[in-house]
Order: sequence, then structure tokens, then C-alpha cells
Amino acid sequence: MTPSLTRRELLHRSTLGLGSLALADLLNAGGDSRNPLGVKQPHYPAKVKRVIHLFMNGGPSQVDTFDPKPMLDKYDGKTLPTGNLRTERATGSAMRSPFKFKKYGKVGLDVSELFSNVGECADDLCVIRSMHTNVPNHEPSLMLMNCGDSIMSRPSVGSWLLYGLGTENQNMPGFIVLCPGGRPVSEAANWRSSFLPGIYQGTHIDTKRARDKLLANATNRVLTTEQQRRQLDYIQQLNVRHLMGREGDSQIEARIQSLELAFRMQTEATDAFAVEKEPRHIREMYGNGLQARQMMMARRLVERGVRYVQVWHGAGQPWDSHNDLECAHRRLARECDQPIAALLKDLKQRGMLEDTLVIWGGEFGRTPAVELPNPQNGNAKLGRDHNNHGFTMWLAGGGVKAGYIHGTTDEFGFKAVDGRIHIHDFHATLLHLLGFDHEKLTYRYAGRDFRLTDVHGEVVKELLA
Repeated sequence: MTPSLTRRELLHRSTLGLGSLALADLLNAGGDSRNPLGVKQPHYPAKVKRVIHLFMNGGPSQVDTFDPKPMLDKYDGKTLPTGNLRTERATGSAMRSPFKFKKYGKVGLDVSELFSNVGECADDLCVIRSMHTNVPNHEPSLMLMNCGDSIMSRPSVGSWLLYGLGTENQNMPGFIVLCPGGRPVSEAANWRSSFLPGIYQGTHIDTKRARDKLLANATNRVLTTEQQRRQLDYIQQLNVRHLMGREGDSQIEARIQSLELAFRMQTEATDAFAVEKEPRHIREMYGNGLQARQMMMARRLVERGVRYVQVWHGAGQPWDSHNDLECAHRRLARECDQPIAALLKDLKQRGMLEDTLVIWGGEFGRTPAVELPNPQNGNAKLGRDHNNHGFTMWLAGGGVKAGYIHGTTDEFGFKAVDGRIHIHDFHATLLHLLGFDHEKLTYRYAGRDFRLTDVHGEVVKELLA
């Protein structure tokens, strides 16, 4: 005889059953529209499926890397005849570049000795010499570059891409941030999801840590995988019960998704960071050091379906060379030149550069004029100040013109004058390359349809292949 159930027990068991069905529905990775990480189709077909953003945070100098200015040799130590534009700090006379330049590739791209290895990839690069941004300060410039707004809290580029495209690998975060030694200026705000659901936020990995410590709590030394699964199932049932009656609560849904993703990551994510599994000749191509390790990780991540990988040079603002620019820039470039070139060559030889977009640059550039010493402490010697008026970025990969140079700065490299591209235009073009009309990729929040480019931005068709 079947034992009778109390009303309380019946409701309890029924709720758990419904919760299990709801959980399965939420976590269905087979294209269900309710799965926020499921693969989605863009507005129109596009070549680019994934992005690697190499962020030289702090601001590399354009006139010392990819935009040589012979007039600086002529006016070295003299006042610029055009005058100095306003930047964050006081600047003085012109300062010539201490680095030699050489032409590379069929395009004849001028590249300084700092990036001689990247120069060998000149015919794969789409170099923009006419970028400009709003202000010469790190925090607002980082926010504008990463989130499309220098002041207000907005979702980051990676969050928008994950929201629009989903991820090809349900066992990995779709948006991963590699930054060794800590976090950059403005910290997690650079990869925030803001008003987008929390599942779209970037996952920060401190690549300076040993591999077994890269992912906190990835290995459970107490419970077996089966025991963890049963424990998580119970927790998720409670979460789903909490969600019932609160449908549409993005924070609860994000919590459910995040717990499942964390469980699935335990095996696949650990393997993705195991660069020691790379063949010897590949490791030798990338070279030694932290930046080589980061670049190999970036390739392994996109190879496994991660949608957006951002690679920062380091914590804080390492490229911020207010003092002794020659020594600082030489050291920084020595760390990353070979690994960056290896990344481009590696993607190309695997046939992945065709549908991967690689971005290189900082939040702004640096002045062609020397920064004057601070009268209070005497700091700043032979360095350059922040320059928002004109700087260089480059792209490589699917959808962009290879072996192409776009735009110019003035004869001293202070201001973009021809083919000017603002950050909003850059973002509009990036979304276009990924198959989106930047005006239509929106999210309803606080009674308004928001987008990455706000009310700005034009696609720069000259950059498109």
C-alpha cells in the first residue's frame, strides 16, 4: 500500500520536480533561447568569430613604435613650431625617438626596432595611425576603450559580444581576461557586465600565478566529482525554487549559470592553461617569460571556443613612461614583441587568423614633446606625457585589410589629422566585423535601449577587407 503524503510533503516534492525541470531548461546548451550563453546568430554573416585584444595598458608611444616622425629629429630639443597641445601634464621641447625604424613587408610599414618581430608580420597588419580619444587620463580613457563610456557604468566590449553571440564552449567562460600580477587601473570595471546579466562579465585570471593556482578552488580535495555533482544539484534546486515567482531576475539566473559553469570548468579550463603541453617548437617560437605564456594561453583559449580574450601587459599601467622612456619601452617591448609575433604566426599556420580578430594598442598614445619635470619633486626626465589627440592601434585577422595603413597624424605625431577614428567608430567597426549593426545590438535598461556606442559611432569602411 502506498503511504499517504501530507499536503506539505506533496508540495515540497512537486516543487523540487518542477525546479529540476526549470533548471534543465535554464541550463540547456542546445540552442535554447533561455540559455544566455548559448550560441546566437549575429545580424548578418561575418568572418570574425572571436577576438584577442592585446592591451598595452598605460599608453605606448606611437612615435616610438609604428608612426615615425623625422621632423622630431630636426626639432629635437627645440620648441615645436605648431605649439604643444594640452595634455595631462606640462610638456616642453620636441624629443626625438631614441629608436631606429625599418620598413617591413610589401606595404613598406615603418616599424621601430622595439617591434622588429611584429614587423615581420607587416603584411598581415591593418595599422591605424589616426586614433583619438576624449581626455589624457587613464581611468576615463580605459573606460571609454573598454566600455564605450568614460564616466558612466556601462557593459564592456567583451560582455556585449558574449551577449550578442554567446559562446561556442559551454564548459568555459566566454569572456576571459588575462592580467598578470593583479589588476589594471580601474580594476574589474574594465570587464564589467554592468546592467547586462552577470553571466556576461569577464573572468579575470592572474597569469603570474602557478598553473595549479590560476583557478581558485578548481580542485576539490575532499569530495569526488560525483559527490560535488549531487551537492550542486541540491543547491541548484534551492536556487530554482527561489527563482520561481521571480522570473526574469537576472542576478539569480546568473548565479545558477555561474555555478554550473564553474563545475564544468574544473577539467576543461585547467587543460586550456596547460601551455607546457604545447610542442617544443611552438614554445620556442613564443619564447620564454610571462608574456609568452600569456600569448599561448590566449591562443589555446580561442581554440577552445572562448569568444573574447583580453590580454593585459600587467597590473597597473606598465606602458606609462613618464620617465626614461627609452629604457622603459625597450624593456616592455622585449617582453612582448616575440610572443605577439608568434601569436600571429601561430594563428595563421592553424588557419585561425581568418576568423580571429587580433587588436593591439593602449588607451591612448604619448606626446612627441618631452614631459617637463614636476617643479615639486623634479620627477619626469626624458619621458612623454599621455596623448589623447593622436595614437596608433593595429588589427590583424578576419575581415580587415591586410598590409594596410590608415590615417595620419601631423608632422610631429601630436594630433590625428587625416582619416581620424574615435573610439566609438572603432567599436562600431569591431561590431560590424563580428556581424552586428552597432545601432541594433541593444539592451533595454531603465526605460532605454542602450548600446556599446551610445548615440555615436560610424563603421570605418576603409578598414574592411
